[in-house]
Amino acid sequence: MQIPANSTEEYLSNVPEDRKNAFRKLYQTVSENLPEGFQESLTYGMIGWSVPLEMYPDGYHCTPNTPLPFINLASQKNFIALYHMGIYADPELLDWFVSEFPKHSKKKLDMGKSCIRFKKPEDIPFELIAELSQKMSPQKWISLYEKLYKKKK
Repeated sequence: MQIPANSTEEYLSNVPEDRKNAFRKLYQTVSENLPEGFQESLTYGMIGWSVPLEMYPDGYHCTPNTPLPFINLASQKNFIALYHMGIYADPELLDWFVSEFPKHSKKKLDMGKSCIRFKKPEDIPFELIAELSQKMSPQKWISLYEKLYKKKK
């Protein structure tokens, strides 16, 4: 389920009523806790934060001339999703998150490689998401990205 929107505020306004408050709080949690330097925009039909081209002119190798994606939020058909590329790329960060999750939630962690799914809005561990959002600067993400994903010339 993609939410049609031309701005972050329009996206937030179009989130289904039953998850609107939790989604807005999740958005604010990420937005207020990300280190300085990430740029917010609508990308891939979601709200996202990326490393701007001004900071990393090489951009995203999968879509040349676009900012390097880092975190995205989406209201999907059956869940709220937080996509965190740092968790996908950094095994230590993933291990930290997996070990911390049970301390913040009674629910079983539901996640894929970079996607953390919340089926019930009341189950979102906002404090943990705030801490996760603080863990990687744009510079650290660029360094990790180049080490793991950028094709050698």
